Amino acid sequence: MKLPVRQCATSLSSKCVYKSTEVTRQTQIRLNCVNSHSALPVDRDSLLYFTAMEPTTIREGYLVKKGTVLNSWKVVWVVLADDAIEFYKKKTDNSPKGMIPLKGATLTSPCQDFTKRTLVFKVSMAKNQGHFFQATHLEERELWVKDIKRAITCLQGGKKFARKSTRRSIRLPENVNLSELYVLMKDQDKGVQELKVEKDKRLFNHCFSGNTVIDWLISEGKARNRPEGLMLATGLLNEGFLLPAGDVSKDGAEKGAECVFLDQIEALYYFADSGFFCEGYSSDEDVIMKEEFRGAIVKRGCLLKQGHRRKNWKVRKFILRDDPAYIHYYDPTKGEDNPLGSIHLRGSVVTAVEYVPDAKRHEVDGNLFEIITSDEIHYYLQAATADERKDWIKAIQSVSKMGK
Repeated sequence: MKLPVRQCATSLSSKCVYKSTEVTRQTQIRLNCVNSHSALPVDRDSLLYFTAMEPTTIREGYLVKKGTVLNSWKVVWVVLADDAIEFYKKKTDNSPKGMIPLKGATLTSPCQDFTKRTLVFKVSMAKNQGHFFQATHLEERELWVKDIKRAITCLQGGKKFARKSTRRSIRLPENVNLSELYVLMKDQDKGVQELKVEKDKRLFNHCFSGNTVIDWLISEGKARNRPEGLMLATGLLNEGFLLPAGDVSKDGAEKGAECVFLDQIEALYYFADSGFFCEGYSSDEDVIMKEEFRGAIVKRGCLLKQGHRRKNWKVRKFILRDDPAYIHYYDPTKGEDNPLGSIHLRGSVVTAVEYVPDAKRHEVDGNLFEIITSDEIHYYLQAATADERKDWIKAIQSVSKMGK
């Protein structure tokens, strides 16, 4: 029979075995708050009480956050609990740099406040102070937004957070799920086919026309007519699932407060996580890509990488492509125009490792893996979780065997 917390605290010597409790991050910051506002010290009874009342961690991972003072963007480790968002300078830190209470907070996604930054969402506190976060890819942003929305909703209704998707668009019918629709559209056999389109002395790769999207929505029974299909396509565009590729579609997207999808053969679009690129007489936004960037994107996300010279560890954004098999890494706070480096994966070996030479134990521990290229260059990386490490190893192994 499980004893209540207070009874258990008074019966440690007889009926309860007291275990040395490792106070987690959420408990520590709340204990610090209690100590800073109370004249009484926190004793063992209080520790048991606060540990029992500790909020549940819902999601954690790397995000890029805009500073509130210097306005600079930096990578932080973010922990979403059922009542707050905490962010840390490093994953291994015990005390957070800050905490955002979710009670009375509002969420804005997609956030259009920054023209040169995509995949940004905003969490506004009750006092109208805004916190801006940027994800590395579309699916990551959608997962964070979904969980934060549910945490806020549960706090308002006095309910416990439960992992059940209730994503709804404000302007779309309740039975429409844009995330599921996007997955169906990307199906290689039954989805919208990506093509090479030559237009205005430029060659657009991995794109499709606006009228093709509307035709697909109607043929698959997702829309009853073209106006309804246009409404769905506009929702996909505004949520960042589809992006404009050419001048015609970009002009439509920039008109008014919201993006407008064009049901035209001249309007070109592409999937947000596709291998889209444009070559020819290009504008400033459409740069001629090198051969190693032509492969379709297989996986992307943030990993901790060890430097080759100083042997220090930094968070990098990785993009894995196949055919040719390359993985590029970037500064997560900047764009994807200029990678910091690349790894040619053809013939490489990737394995999970338990430790890294020349690495201090307190800097990195767990979820490590190593890439050894055909030139015998060693790269050491760390994933956020064991499942994430497994996914990266599996994806890289597949690309290294099949990509050229």
